Amino acid sequence: MATVVSAEAIRIPGSRTLRFEGRDHGSGVSFFLVTSEPGQGPGLHRHPYTETWSVLEGEATITIGDQTVVARAGDTAVVQPGVWHGFTSTGAGTLRMICLHASATMIQEFR
Repeated sequence: MATVVSAEAIRIPGSRTLRFEGRDHGSGVSFFLVTSEPGQGPGLHRHPYTETWSVLEGEATITIGDQTVVARAGDTAVVQPGVWHGFTSTGAGTLRMICLHASATMIQEFR
């Protein structure tokens, strides 16, 4: 059976970012579809599974462990389980990025 999950059903209250938790929809993966302005982004956190980012628009400065990388539209970055990481929108305009969690349930520990 095909299912469509509306953006409004998974929008984080007061935000433009969407949070899709796979287990709620019969999926084995979860994701954030981030839409943020320069200077915005989550603090350092980690997961017990890999996370993969794909930048759709804009620029993100991503901290992965003790490394910092810059990803722009079309770029993909991956962080391994248990590694502290975070990102900030650092371009001149809006950042749109998908943050794919290799888990049906999101598990996040913030530093």
